[in-house]
Amino acid sequence: QVQLVESGGGLVQAGGSLRLSCAVSGRTIRHYAMSWFRQAPGKDRDLVAIVNWSGGSTVYADSVKGRFTISRDNAKNTVDLQMNSLKPEDTAMYYCAVAATRDAVPASDVEILYWGQGTQVTVSS
Repeated sequence: QVQLVESGGGLVQAGGSLRLSCAVSGRTIRHYAMSWFRQAPGKDRDLVAIVNWSGGSTVYADSVKGRFTISRDNAKNTVDLQMNSLKPEDTAMYYCAVAATRDAVPASDVEILYWGQGTQVTVSS
């Protein structure tokens, strides 16, 4: 049974930082791209960032470029999302996901094998 467990969410003031972590068990992630999505109330779940199997290639949503950084540790079976200069519009539930590809593909091409349960990020103004 594959499980993804996110941690690191919380309440932060605008301009602050948070680091989300996702620990995967039940399957090695070294063959798959890993991604973070987010979903705000009443909105679709959108791709935030994706990293390829080796960590050498990434794709980010335009709204987070230059502020967020996705990274992975295949030895630990984890993927992180460093979020800096947070804005109130970053408020959402953030989900870790295993992609059905090795490559960091655009949002329109991403298919997801497994989802985490999500961690809430709230940015106050």
